[in-house]
Amino acid sequence: MDEKDAIARFSAVAQETRLAAFRLLVRHEPDGLPAGEIARLLDVPHNTMSAHLAVLTRAGLAVSHRQSRSIIYRANLACIEQTIRFLVRDCCNGRPEVCQPLLKSLTDCVSPPDD
Repeated sequence: MDEKDAIARFSAVAQETRLAAFRLLVRHEPDGLPAGEIARLLDVPHNTMSAHLAVLTRAGLAVSHRQSRSIIYRANLACIEQTIRFLVRDCCNGRPEVCQPLLKSLTDCVSPPDD
């Protein structure tokens, strides 16, 4: 991953509705959600939500597939992992103990911290 990809991903979630949609998709892994349900849960018009989901998909943060008459969206966890690795690639500069709190927080999915 290069800086151009990272900037596209950060730009995609640098908007309130897209960030909310992305976080919603992450919470609904691995099943994903239909586009209409995402719009309903976030109280966003369907056409507006469609545009936001397109931005997330172009950035690689979401993937979609057709299921009957619905488009199901999912978070692209591989992309998320790649982005996190890009962010912390130079974290410890040869001192792994510096990154230990970060690594612990990433492995504690059972009870995520309140944001």
